Formats: sequence, structure tokens, C-alpha cells
Amino acid sequence: MSIIHQPITNLKGVGAEIAKKMHKLELYTLGDLLFHLPFRYQDRTRLSPIGQVRPGDTVVIEGDFVRKEITNGKRRSLIIWIKDATGACALRYFHFNKGMEDSFVEGKKIRCFGEVKGGFNGIEMIHPETRALDIAVPIEERLTPIYPLTSGFSQKQMRNFIGQALAKINTLNLPELLPLKSGALSLIDALKYLHLPPPEADLERLSAKQHPAQLRLAMEEIIAQQLCLLRLRKNLQIDPTARLGDDPQSINLRAQFIHNLPFKLTAAQQRVTLEIDQDLHQTKPMLRLIQGDVGSGKTIVAALSLLKAVASGFQGALMAPTEILAEQHAKNLNIWCAPLNIKVVFLAGSLKGRARKLALEQIQTGVAQIIVGTHALFQDAVEYACLNLIIIDEQHRFGVDQRLKLKNKGKGVLNPHQLIMTATPIPRTLAMSAYADLDISVIDELPPNRTPITTTIINETRRTQLIERLIHIVQLSQQAYWVCTLIEESELLEAQAAQKTLIELQELLPSVRIGLIHGKMKASEKESVMEQFKAHTLDVLVATTVIEVGVDVPNATLMVIENSERLGLSQLHQLRGRVGRGSANSFCVLLYKTPLSQIGRARLNIMRETNDGFKIAEKDLELRGPGEVLGTRQTGIANFKIADLGLHAHLVPRAKAISDELIKNAHDDVLDNLIYRWIGQGEQYGNV
Repeated sequence: MSIIHQPITNLKGVGAEIAKKMHKLELYTLGDLLFHLPFRYQDRTRLSPIGQVRPGDTVVIEGDFVRKEITNGKRRSLIIWIKDATGACALRYFHFNKGMEDSFVEGKKIRCFGEVKGGFNGIEMIHPETRALDIAVPIEERLTPIYPLTSGFSQKQMRNFIGQALAKINTLNLPELLPLKSGALSLIDALKYLHLPPPEADLERLSAKQHPAQLRLAMEEIIAQQLCLLRLRKNLQIDPTARLGDDPQSINLRAQFIHNLPFKLTAAQQRVTLEIDQDLHQTKPMLRLIQGDVGSGKTIVAALSLLKAVASGFQGALMAPTEILAEQHAKNLNIWCAPLNIKVVFLAGSLKGRARKLALEQIQTGVAQIIVGTHALFQDAVEYACLNLIIIDEQHRFGVDQRLKLKNKGKGVLNPHQLIMTATPIPRTLAMSAYADLDISVIDELPPNRTPITTTIINETRRTQLIERLIHIVQLSQQAYWVCTLIEESELLEAQAAQKTLIELQELLPSVRIGLIHGKMKASEKESVMEQFKAHTLDVLVATTVIEVGVDVPNATLMVIENSERLGLSQLHQLRGRVGRGSANSFCVLLYKTPLSQIGRARLNIMRETNDGFKIAEKDLELRGPGEVLGTRQTGIANFKIADLGLHAHLVPRAKAISDELIKNAHDDVLDNLIYRWIGQGEQYGNV
């Protein structure tokens, strides 16, 4: 059996209880242990003379026991004095017992590791690691690894178990699965180096995750992830699907639709529509991602695709993450499709009784040609007559299992075409990695009537000036959002904060019509408030981040975001995108609380400097990592063990080229082993 597959219980000292703790770290096999890498290292390879160390140094010292005492100051502590030929040092313990006190006795040499601090009577170490020496013991020969742990599990235990696994690495099978270039580090050599680096190792490069041993592993992991997605794409497209062709009915339907629009399509919308059409003409299912910045007009492109499905005699489904966004899509599609006699049906969790029964019946019989909704679209009770196009809006908000369930609704059609949309721009290298299974289209042009949004950063102590600005906006017959955010992801707490802000603004602005919307309200209440705001019977809408995506009110020209320093850049950009949707000048005010860190100020300055979502996404990737940008921490595939796309983006193009070559020419066993080594069972998630 390969070392990759051997259970951790094969190691000496790993019983049921220890194994249970290790499972919390997702360590099940010796392979998992080998790839459980240190996050930093300590240098214990040098013995420092006590007289030469200074406060702030983290060192190994050794000396003879001199004396001990227990002090009763502000905190009771045990103090041990040791000395060598060059000086003396105190060892201070706030947590100790009688057995520990008795272990320090005259005639013993004591070796300590810890940080040196300045004390009242010279230098001291607080709670150092100590070892009493009866005989001379050699100093450590390699850097000491520090591993991620869980409660009740020590570094000593982890080093012991990983040491046992490393000892088996040469005798058990850990094959090279990638062709090695001349002079390149082997997999085994890279693992040994990272678990037990020599004293001369470059700690700066190791800390920056740029050491050749780290890059060797990161490259293989990125390749494994690419292979997983490419293989799943290949498997998904093996079975044919029904093509959606360019018959006269489809062409006429499209022409009527475009003629009825009160605006012209941008060149980017036309280009992306053509790319989608080319996919839909094939008998293998489309797998395409549309990226477009806030307000670039993705919904129109989605509508044109849905028309092609309807004209070919099939149903199309559009799934959105929130009822507010789903309802908005449904209303827009109804307005656009009603003149064409196309039946659009809305389905969400809030739909009850007769209305829900009717919607389900229309979906099952095929009366409903376009179905718009939330996660309710994939519930067991929903049966489609002939679903052959699935569009997922704001895909990063859905778990992969939800998307898989909707895909499986393609009754009578083996594999519905899939179109994924996101208004969260994704940096190119990240998209190449995380969406290797998808073709990517970019709507890189905004409609001509859009004006850039002016963003300002204001200390919350200047709220009075902001109130004056709000009054001015209302006097111009324009509208504003006031968004309340909290550091805790709690709808209840956010709702309470929004309620408090509503009361404050109503007291300050008694003549202004102010509404409230938050995630704890019933769907019907939220819909009613949004309708009032769209109809301009409300001037100001106090909201939580529930309005982050999709809400479209062209008359809204001011966005105020409280506690803006707490949000990611991409989320701030999404919220800002709720304004600037008309021809009037629009503004976004980012309120922050002091003290604002240097990094926090730099982040907010990026928002002030650019409206380009792709530039903002690049910075967000750098600051917060790929998981937060993609929203894919739940997928099991995008969660890298070693690779970090913020640090290793330069590896992605080469990894993609190797992956493309392997998927064409490598034996299935090689691909299986490579994917299992790095991803394990996560491959199942790629089915969407």
C-alpha cells in the first residue's frame, strides 16, 4: 500500500483518542501528515552565551542551576536562576506546580529556549521550554518546525508522528507523478527539506513561501487542481445534449427583443452573446463563465441566451442568491418577454399556497418557459418539463451541491447547457486556476450613459457634514442608500444596527422619507420596501449588505457605507455599484472608525482611486486570498493545502500548460493518483 493511503493509526502512539484529535486537522493518512507543512520555523541550532543575548532575542541558552524562589507580587510566580561563564538569566513561570518546582535542583544543567526579556534584575525568559541535562546532549542539527495544531495536541507529538512518517517515506511508495526536469527537486526531497530544514536554510524565503521546495509542491498542487477540473469538464461533455440552433424563429425572436429595448447593446455585450451562441450550437453542453463589472449588463446577455432555449422548444432557468435579486430579474424578464408572449415564472421560498402550486404546475407542464428564482429551483418538489439551459447569477454565493442539484433537473436532456455569471471580477490567473473547467467571457465595457462614481473617505466623527450632503441629495429629487455593516456576520445584529441608524436619521431628518430593509424581514416586506424605493416614495433607504448585489435604482446617487474598513474590497465595490446606474453624478462615502491602520487606509484609498472592478479584485486577492475573492471555501477544490494563488500566481500559466498536456497524454492511473494525492474526495464537487 502507498504511504499516501496508510492510516495514521499505523504510527506508534496514535490510538483512537489521538486519531480523533488529528482528524480535526483533516489528518487521516500518512500522506495527509507528510503534506501537513510547518507554518514557521525556530532556530535552535546555536547555543548562545548568556552574557551575549539581548532583550528581543529568541535563543537557546544553557546554564547551571543557581537558586529558586516563589514571589507573591501582582502575580505569584516561580523564578529559577541559571548562569554560565558569561552571565546569568532568570526563568519566570506564572503557571507551575510542586512537581515542576522540585524538578529544579542543585547540580543540574538546564537548557532553555525562549524569548529574552528585560527584567528588574537583568535578563529573563518567561515560560521558556526547558530541559534538565544529566549528561551532555548535542544541540539540534536542523531548524525546528512549528505546525498548525488543534486543542489538546502538542508540537512535540506532531513532530514525533511526522518524523515517523518521514522515516517510512523511502521504504513505502511515494512515486513521482510529474516528469522531473534535470536538477529539479524530487517530491521526497522537497518534503524532507520543508519538515527538517538545515541550519543554513533561507528563513526569509521560507516565510514568503518562495523557497524552491515550496514552489515544487505548490506547482504540483495547482496542476492536480487543474487536472481535476479539466477531467470533470471532459467527462461532463462526453454525453451529448440538444443544440440550440439559429433557426428563423430564434433569429426573429431575438430581433424583436432587441428592437423593443430602450437602449443599444454595447460591443462587449454583442461579442459575449456571440461566444455563447457558438457554444449553444454544439451538441456538447456549454460550460461558460461570464465576468462583468458592476452595471455592465450581464442580465441582458442572459436574457438573449434564454430566448434561444425557448425558441428551440426548451425551458431555461435563472437562479439568483437572494429573493430581492431574483424578483428583480423576474420583473425585468417579464417586461422584456411579455410582448413576445413568453411565459416567465417566479419561484422562491416565500411563494406559498395557490401561487406556489400554480408555479410548480406550470414548470412541470412546460407552460413556464423561463423560470427565475432562488435555491427553491432545485427542491425535490420542482419538476421541469424540458430544462436545457441553466444560468447561475452571482455563482460564488452558491454551494456547489446546490448547483449540482439544479443541473440534475435536466429531465429528458442529459446535460443542460450551463452559463455562470458573476459581477465579482476575478483576476486572470485566479480565473485560470479556479475555473479551469469553464470557458470565460468578459463584458469589459459599461453602457455609455454611466458616469464614474466619486468615492470619498470620511471619519465617522464628521457625520454632521454627511447629513447636510444627504439633505442636498433629497432636495435634488435624488435618492440615497445608507448601509450598516458589522464585523460579525449576524443578520440579527446587523438588523438591530440598521434599526438604530433609521431612528437616528428620522430624528435628524423629520421631513425626509426614510425606509429600512434587512435580512431578518419577511420576503414580502422586503419586496414592498424595494418597490417604494424604486417608485421614489422613499428618499433614503437604510439597509444591511442584503442590497449588495443586483438592486437597480437609477435615481439613487449617494451610497453611504458605515464601518467600511471592516469589509473586503470586492464587497465595497459591489455595494458602491448600487449607485451610478443613471446619468447623474453619483457619490460613495466610506465612513470609518479610528484608529485606522496603515493597511486599512491603503485599502480604502484603492476604492477612492479606481472604479475598475478588476484592479480592485487584484488587490483584494493580494490582501485577503483567493477563498474570499471567489467565495469558494466550501468547494473542497479551491482550498489549497500549500499553494497560495496570491503568492504563486506566476506558476499558474506553466501549471495550465502541463495540465493540458497530461490530460491528453497521461495514463488514467497517473491522473487518479495525482488528483487523490492533493484533492482526495474533493473531486466530486467538480461535477458542477
